[in-house]
Amino acid sequence: MIIVMQKRAAEEQVNRVFERIKALGYKPHPIYGVERTVIGAIGDERGKVRLQSLESMPGVEKVVPILQPFKLAGRELKKDPTIIEVEDVRIGGDRFVVIAGPCSVENREQILQTAAAVKKAGAKLLRGGAFKPRTSPYSFQGLQEEGLHLLAQAREETGLPVVTEVLAPEDVPLVAQYADILQIGARNMMNFVLLKRVGHIDKPVLLKRGMMATVKELLMSAEYIISEGNQQVILCERGIRTFEEYTRNTLDLSAVPMLKQLSHLPVIVDPSHGCGVRSLVAPMAKAAVAAGADGLMIEVHPHPQDAYSDGPQSLPPDEFERLMHQLKGYVTLEGRHL
Repeated sequence: MIIVMQKRAAEEQVNRVFERIKALGYKPHPIYGVERTVIGAIGDERGKVRLQSLESMPGVEKVVPILQPFKLAGRELKKDPTIIEVEDVRIGGDRFVVIAGPCSVENREQILQTAAAVKKAGAKLLRGGAFKPRTSPYSFQGLQEEGLHLLAQAREETGLPVVTEVLAPEDVPLVAQYADILQIGARNMMNFVLLKRVGHIDKPVLLKRGMMATVKELLMSAEYIISEGNQQVILCERGIRTFEEYTRNTLDLSAVPMLKQLSHLPVIVDPSHGCGVRSLVAPMAKAAVAAGADGLMIEVHPHPQDAYSDGPQSLPPDEFERLMHQLKGYVTLEGRHL
């Protein structure tokens, strides 16, 4: 339910509504506006009719049901777009942000060289995998904590905030020590224990859409994180699995405007995983701008032919720099800024 307070309702009245919501077994989620406060009461759907009694409390204007199952991630409770700030980088709003870097952190020279190259080209955040989920148990699994150390060194040298994936709930404290944004990969989008765990940290979470997940399921996964207290969630469209054989996945760009309609959370696109083909990354990156995305995540490697993982979809630095130059016109056309 949404409890809409009257204009200029007293703080004491708002606090009493908070206490009543808690007494009924629900959790209050306030949104403080310029003129009025709106409170989301989240909990067991079966007893929500009891919340209608709040309309009789002083300072309450009306009580309205939330129709969508994603109460906190949806636009019914929060109309204005969420803007997430990481250091001096703003994700959402009129900014268009590019996150770039290798699929896997392989060694010091590789990550430092890549970080310097993507920063020079205009990327605002550095991506790199320290813990890698791989289909084969014999594939490179990442440098793990050593990789986190190397990402921290790259951040120190370039000033780029770091985005890296966390695979297991028990690893969240360790990864959070090093990462500025924690990534939940496609394979873990429905790892509800992990989603709850990152919901307790005070750092942004980049949530990738699962390979066979619907838009609704992605938003429900975001709901798990937000319901635990962490409202800093970035949604990522990275392609879904279909019967198409020429691309690694099918990049569902229609999901971008749909997510923007349904949710206040920022949405970025990963064309590297979305296609799995280097030659398709630039065209789909440009299309993502037109679709209304708030940013891109692109894999860049100094020597893609030697990459430990995802070499065929990684751009070499010169191609990435060329793409960044091309993107400026598209981003400007959409009324935004790189």
